[in-house]
Amino acid sequence: MAVNYVETRLAKLSRNGDRRAFAELVDLYKDKIYHLAYRMLSQSQAAEDIVQETFLRVYKNLHRYDETQKFSTWIYRIATNLCIDQLRKRKSNYSLDAEMGDGEGTDWYALLPSGEDTPEGQLLLSETQQQIRRAINTLPDKYKSVVILRYMHDMSLQEISDVLGMPVTTIKTRVHRGREYLRKKLEPEFSSDKK
Repeated sequence: MAVNYVETRLAKLSRNGDRRAFAELVDLYKDKIYHLAYRMLSQSQAAEDIVQETFLRVYKNLHRYDETQKFSTWIYRIATNLCIDQLRKRKSNYSLDAEMGDGEGTDWYALLPSGEDTPEGQLLLSETQQQIRRAINTLPDKYKSVVILRYMHDMSLQEISDVLGMPVTTIKTRVHRGREYLRKKLEPEFSSDKK
């Protein structure tokens, strides 16, 4: 595991009260943490709250950061745990009709490339993206976090293992089961679309 010395140095400086160093860490990670939180929670305001809470916890706990570990692993662990806590809190009133975007195109669907430029093609792509988003939103939390980290943040199994503090074998199993869950959930929708 390669440690990013720039981030480690910024963390050390921040720990010693250097506000500019901490501001640099915030600039490096605020968008990444927002996108992670938005993908897990599907609400822009909730994602913004997670970003703020993540950096508050990072600042308060800089003395706990182990400089032999990647800073990114540590901050992603904090953000992911906050998202999981938020999902648990809202479990009782969770809706499949959760906010899809904030009107600014910040969700990951807007970032997907499309070879189709016809209005019909765009409509089909949009419907497919919504079906995928709804399916991801129905994933059990233990699969949702690993699927999002794996396929939307392009993390390796080892990196996810480090972020979640679980064995790689457990992560591999959860990624596989999450994919299977999505396949079973999406198969009927896509096969009925073709009829």
